[in-house]
Amino acid sequence: MSEMQSFIEGNFSNLLAVSWFLLCFVGYTEYARRVARSTHSLSSVMHRYRVEWMERMLVRDVRIADTTVISTLERGVAFFASTTLLILAGLITVLGSTEKAIDIISDIPFASQATTAEWEMKLLLLIAVFIYAFFKFTWGLRQYGFTSVMLGSTPMPSEQMVDSARQAHAIRIANMMSLAANNFNSGLRSYYFSMAVLGWFINPWLFIVLSTGIVWVLYRREFKSRTLAELVISRSE
Repeated sequence: MSEMQSFIEGNFSNLLAVSWFLLCFVGYTEYARRVARSTHSLSSVMHRYRVEWMERMLVRDVRIADTTVISTLERGVAFFASTTLLILAGLITVLGSTEKAIDIISDIPFASQATTAEWEMKLLLLIAVFIYAFFKFTWGLRQYGFTSVMLGSTPMPSEQMVDSARQAHAIRIANMMSLAANNFNSGLRSYYFSMAVLGWFINPWLFIVLSTGIVWVLYRREFKSRTLAELVISRSE
C-alpha cells in the first residue's frame, strides 16, 4: 500500500468533510450569483432599489441624506473588517497553545481525537476563511469610497446635461454600490461558514452537517425569506 493510499484511508472522514465544505462554500457562492440573474433574490432586488435611489438623487439639490446613508454603510463594513483582524489575531494566538486547546476539546462528548498536526490544519482552514473575509470587507470598503466620489461628481439638476447621460451616471453609481454590497455579503457569508468549521474541531461528520445547514440557511434568507417578499411587494406597489 502506497503512502498516499495510507494517508487517504487514515484521514478519509477529514478529507471528505473538507471537500464537502469547499463544495458548499464555493458552490453556493457561484449558485447564488448565477440564479440572481434570472430570479428574485436579496441582491438582485436591492440593486433595483439602488438604481431607483440614484435616479431620485439626480433631481435633488441637497444630497446630504445620500452621502450620510453611504457613510453609514461604509462604517458597517469597516467595523467587520476591523473585527476580522481581531479574530485573526486570536486564532494565530491559539496556534501557540495547541496542546491546551486539544485537551479542552477532548472533554466534549463525541469529540474525535486529533493530533497536533490535524488541529493546526483545522485552525489554518479557519484562518484562511477569515483572511478571505478580510479581503472582501476591505475591497467593499474601498468600493463604497469610490461610490462617494462618484456621488460627489454627479451634476446638479440645474446643470445642462443630456438625460441619457444622467441616467447612465446613476446606473454606474448603483452598480458600484452593488459591487460593494456583494463583497460585504461575501465577507458575511464567510462568517457563516466559519461556524461550520468550528464543528470540525469536534467531529468531521458534524462539520459536514453544519456546512449543509449553513447552505440551507443562506439559501432561505437569500431566495425564500419574508424580507425578500416584502422588498418585492414594496417595489411592485
